[in-house]
Amino acid sequence: MNNSVHSFHIPVMGLCYTIDSPVKVARFGISSVVSIIEDELVEKMRQFHSEKSGEEFIPIPETDIDHRAKRITAYLNLLNRIVTNQIEELKHQTFNEDSEISKYFELLPDESVERKLYRQMLATKNVIDKIELQNELRTKIKAGSIDVNIMSKIDLVNYDKTGEPLSSAYCDAVAAFRGYANSDLNSSIVFSAGYNPRLYSFIEKYDDFFPDENGELKKKIILKVSDYRSALIQGKILAKKGLWISEFRIESGLNCGGHAFPTNGELLGPILEEFRNNKQELANELFQMSSNAMVAASRKFLFNEQPELKITVQGGIGTAHEDKFLHEYYQVNGTGWGSPFLLVPEAVNIDETTLQKLAVAEKDDYYISDASPLGVPFNNFRKSSSEQQRVMRIEKGRPGSPCYKKFLSSNTEFTEHPICTASREYQELKIRQLEQLNLTETEFKNQYEAVVAKDCLCEGLSTAALVKNHLTLSHKLEAIAICPGPNLAYFSGIFSLKQMVDHIYGRTDLLNKLNRPNMFLNELNLYVDYLKKEIAKNMNSINAKQAKYFLNFKTNLESGIAYYKNLIPKIKIETEEYLNRMKDDLLSIENSVKNISVPMVEV
Repeated sequence: MNNSVHSFHIPVMGLCYTIDSPVKVARFGISSVVSIIEDELVEKMRQFHSEKSGEEFIPIPETDIDHRAKRITAYLNLLNRIVTNQIEELKHQTFNEDSEISKYFELLPDESVERKLYRQMLATKNVIDKIELQNELRTKIKAGSIDVNIMSKIDLVNYDKTGEPLSSAYCDAVAAFRGYANSDLNSSIVFSAGYNPRLYSFIEKYDDFFPDENGELKKKIILKVSDYRSALIQGKILAKKGLWISEFRIESGLNCGGHAFPTNGELLGPILEEFRNNKQELANELFQMSSNAMVAASRKFLFNEQPELKITVQGGIGTAHEDKFLHEYYQVNGTGWGSPFLLVPEAVNIDETTLQKLAVAEKDDYYISDASPLGVPFNNFRKSSSEQQRVMRIEKGRPGSPCYKKFLSSNTEFTEHPICTASREYQELKIRQLEQLNLTETEFKNQYEAVVAKDCLCEGLSTAALVKNHLTLSHKLEAIAICPGPNLAYFSGIFSLKQMVDHIYGRTDLLNKLNRPNMFLNELNLYVDYLKKEIAKNMNSINAKQAKYFLNFKTNLESGIAYYKNLIPKIKIETEEYLNRMKDDLLSIENSVKNISVPMVEV
């Protein structure tokens, strides 16, 4: 199993932005996460990379009942072959200024043993000694992991030609999981967006997720969580099946890209503190449970020893100092750097037009929207062509999108089979209903805006890869959606892979001139704004349950502020000026929270 030579990874971004990132960065030891939910895009990218690498492409038609899983398996196996070949080629290159083998070692963190050996080789004058060091360095080269991501809740039931539902094995998330499980990859699968019992019940059917004869896992499980409680609950569910969670990937509830899953006011710092204090206890409990379950199930092989439980964090990290503090104080095993890599075309799949817009975007261009049909807050970009298309359709009196892929179809308000709330079909039906309810002008406007805010993400979040690589557009739809986190506001320009990695490791500084608060305070501000908007949105119809929720939310924010007051003196890596500014920012936010009025409602 890959043990990364880098201290960071590139998280999944959209459906297409990291769809082939392993081909771009894995040979430099950088791990990245591929979305495997959109099998039509996966198939098109498989054809593109097969032809590019000189392999025969044999299509897997949609008429094949198991086309989804088969397409994903074939694509992941292709990525694995490509990266394996890249590594072999890299190992045979000559060390010179422009070679990729030199780039591999130049990108490594300064404290890396391999990078120090590389610097020693460069300084060595004796030819024989130099060659020996170069040969040793070649043996140290390791590919970054080709990890995959599944949003667990995107698990639509599919139907056969007669309209009968197919078995659970063919549901969207389960089929995608089987596609990964059947692949050759020795890597990890990231489960995000919560618990799915149907999906989780399938994991134990595959031996790769259990120890082999050497006590090793070929395929590992990563759970993306927003708090400790979620990690404990889901971890126990899987442990009772004999499954080991290799990593809990903590993501900020709001200071992230894509879908945002806000907590009830619990902040990233206190959440990390809870993991830090309870990590070993959590690991011991889950290991005991999974070991007992494996014994009860008469598994042939067990772990030789308790494996490491990794804790990583992502969402809003923007400086080398923040990254280092997370590693040193909270003792995390790694960090995720997502949105800034959208400005690195070497690392992601992004079309030129969107890239240029992001490069000069302003802070207000990034915002939390209601665009997702999942009903979850969604980080959006005002200048995206998808957002422009959504507004144009409304102005033409034709809100909503044609719905071909149906991954986010979940609404049965008007139909027997689920449809998507971003679809034209749903929005026309819903608006017609609103028109018949005799609502006031204000009420109608508010409810109308909530309906037409939904946008098609299945198409929008996959189009950039098609445009970038000159591939056939799905259903001739060319509008591009993109979902950067708000942290991208502090980066302007287009960067090379080396520049971004050097920024992460503190060898250069890519931040623009905007005043950027500490990542913890950025998140805190987002939560304060979120609470204010939620209270305002529900002010005229608030009930006792909502009032209690808002009050608890505010209390959690106040507890988080108190935590940060005590944390600031422990941030030794920053200057006194920086820490004083942080204290002032925190005081200002504290006053803002105190002024939030939560309506009292009698039960």
